[in-house]
Amino acid sequence: MKQLFAIFGNPVSHSKSPLMHNLSFQGLKFDGCYARYLLEEGSRLKETFFSLGLKGINITVPHKEHAYAACDVLDPFAQKVGAVNTIVEKEGKLYGYNTDAPGFLKAISEFENVKTVLFLGAGGTAKSTSIILKEAGYEVTILNRSGDRLTYFKENGFETYTFEDFRPKPYDLVINMTSAGLEDDALPAPSDILEKVIPTAKACVDVIYGKETPFLKLAKNQNKPTKDGSDMLLYQGIIAFEYFTDHTFSFEEIKPYMQKAFIL
Repeated sequence: MKQLFAIFGNPVSHSKSPLMHNLSFQGLKFDGCYARYLLEEGSRLKETFFSLGLKGINITVPHKEHAYAACDVLDPFAQKVGAVNTIVEKEGKLYGYNTDAPGFLKAISEFENVKTVLFLGAGGTAKSTSIILKEAGYEVTILNRSGDRLTYFKENGFETYTFEDFRPKPYDLVINMTSAGLEDDALPAPSDILEKVIPTAKACVDVIYGKETPFLKLAKNQNKPTKDGSDMLLYQGIIAFEYFTDHTFSFEEIKPYMQKAFIL
């Protein structure tokens, strides 16, 4: 029997996930189908899931907190970071996972000799990824426009700064965790700060995918290796697919099929 999967979000029309997963179902001959669903009320996530007869979903903004609340069982890591982006139904119960952070970890582990990391921005993605990077032995510093979002990071033992009190020092990796540059020419931090941290970095990363942001342009002008969010999106998708198919396929088996979504 065909198993149905979907992505819940608002907006959701731009999502690459249906293409990524359907190419993988097809290539690996797994009887599954993946659609997108515009969910307006996050509080109705659970009832919508069951009324659509789904086996699993990915959740994108703005519903990740609702997704967390909707789960009956939480993976230990998802529980620790308080964010869920993948849900699988097993025997009528909803199991929640976070594949964003491990996907992100895999993407940046491709840079060698990186120890210190500077996050620009303190949103939801920064929360889960900061924890997983810390567990993997990276030293993560968080820089955010205002101080109110930094409480979580302070409580978890991270070095934190606002634009006002930041004292620049060399970081191996500088990562834009904000949506600055997605729809505009904005930078994730004041240019005088970026002009101090980019030159000493080994590489620069942006979580935005599919376009060269002003931040990445700046890094390229300084001849820095760069990476956009495509690998993170690909890797979190592969890890979600592993959960969807109950680990029937390995990461390396799934990768070539899912990668096609980025060429089409």
